[in-house]
Amino acid sequence: MIITNQGFEPPKIESLKNEMASTGKNHVVIDSEDNSDEYVNFYFIGMYEGKEAVYDAAIYTLRLHYHSELYEIAEHKAAKFFPEFESIRYKEDENGDLEILDDKEEEIGLYMAEVMMELEEEGEIKVKEHVEVDPNLDIGIGLDAALNVNEITEDIITKFVSKYNEDTLELDDTYFTFQTQDEELMD
Repeated sequence: MIITNQGFEPPKIESLKNEMASTGKNHVVIDSEDNSDEYVNFYFIGMYEGKEAVYDAAIYTLRLHYHSELYEIAEHKAAKFFPEFESIRYKEDENGDLEILDDKEEEIGLYMAEVMMELEEEGEIKVKEHVEVDPNLDIGIGLDAALNVNEITEDIITKFVSKYNEDTLELDDTYFTFQTQDEELMD
């Protein structure tokens, strides 16, 4: 049985083109609770290996990417230190408030916070702008991009799509690090 990627099929592409034309934009934001000022998931049309295709894209700030990397390393270290560690899962009560963690989860959380602080103090985590393409989706081409901007706006997405499609996108290959404590003190 041959499975085709629907993101290359003309009806899917035309449907997305019509939706973009109706809004006057070169992309369509996917309605998701994951979208925020620092992360947006959207579709756009572009070329892939000489064929028109739907791109399922996620664009996020470099700061969010940094914190994600920091958390992932802390989680990995916690898994080594605590053999019973799976992942801390926050649960909400009936009012939508976060439930209190049990003693072990709290201990693991504190350990992870210490690891993240140490990694930050030592400047161990450094990130740079990047674009990663994944052709192995059921619908379209996956694209992840981290950009050194304060927030992801419609204008940022529009410029990104245009430059990506025109093959004029220039990424900064400077490595950056961010400080959580400084950001929290300012809030």
